[in-house]
Amino acid sequence: MSLAEEKAAARKAAFARRKAAHVAAWPGASGVLSEVLAGHRGVPVSGYLPIRTEIDPRPAMAEAAAWGPVGVPVIVANGAPLTFARWEPEGQLVDGPFGAQIPAEQVAMVPQIVIVPLVAFTRDGARLGYGGGFYDRTLEGLRAEGPVLAIGFAYAAQEAEALPHDPLDQPLDMIVTEAGVIEVGNA
Repeated sequence: MSLAEEKAAARKAAFARRKAAHVAAWPGASGVLSEVLAGHRGVPVSGYLPIRTEIDPRPAMAEAAAWGPVGVPVIVANGAPLTFARWEPEGQLVDGPFGAQIPAEQVAMVPQIVIVPLVAFTRDGARLGYGGGFYDRTLEGLRAEGPVLAIGFAYAAQEAEALPHDPLDQPLDMIVTEAGVIEVGNA
């Protein structure tokens, strides 16, 4: 089985786990993420506007916005890294590529903390996304410029024992779920 086929199979199984977790989720699933971000007040952070069955980081993003700049990713083109636009909790949004919303008025920002959506993760910081490589390219570029904390945000049910990966896949520094924090390297 090729790496692409392995990733496709892992992605299919992970989507099923995420969908079940999303259906069963209770309000306040972002509480642990809020606690983590409270320890980094004022640091520029990028969250994301959830699509499909992704866990919703917006309550934690809104709290962080009271202390410093918060942005969301913007897809510029296939094969390109993401850019980030400043997000406000009550700001006007428009439809962007791949079904994700983006701020109507785009003010660029550069995050030092990136909250990363995902399909599956492992305790050693591996992440399986949708397959476009956007976050891998973006994290690689941001890390080349300076320290960046990559926080995977997911339901605990999205954890996998192992995931197929290649050298271009960027690792997470931490995973936050509704059930707690997994410090990569301390799992």
